[in-house]
Amino acid sequence: MQIGWSGVCSEVLSDVPQGSVLGPILFVLYINDIDDSLNSKILKFADDTKLYGAVNSVAGIESLRLDMQKLVLWSTEWQMLLNIDKCKVLHLGHNNPEVHYNMETTQLQAVHEERDLGIIVSADLKWENSVFLQLKKLTKYLE
Repeated sequence: MQIGWSGVCSEVLSDVPQGSVLGPILFVLYINDIDDSLNSKILKFADDTKLYGAVNSVAGIESLRLDMQKLVLWSTEWQMLLNIDKCKVLHLGHNNPEVHYNMETTQLQAVHEERDLGIIVSADLKWENSVFLQLKKLTKYLE
């Protein structure tokens, strides 16, 4: 595909038209095979991807690390580069060893809670912070 503007042409190697009706469908088709070779589970929503799995043993930890490497390789191969600065680790459960995880050469930040689709998920799976946030929003509407 060639894109031209003011007499300047550039070749585009991959593209999903933004703002189009077909854009989200093409994106989903494009990333459909992202989890084909993974042992861990994966959640996909729009351009957000979560990788998770049981890490209650050394084998579980290494399996998750290997799957993270596979994701990086997939993203490089398909030219869908990951924003590693936005990637985080949330350790859930009492028996979860809080080990460090890397993507490429970057150690991922470990967090105790993360906002996901408007809900705050905490490492202890308690809902107080999420409920407090929703009450705070509701209070603003009532004032």
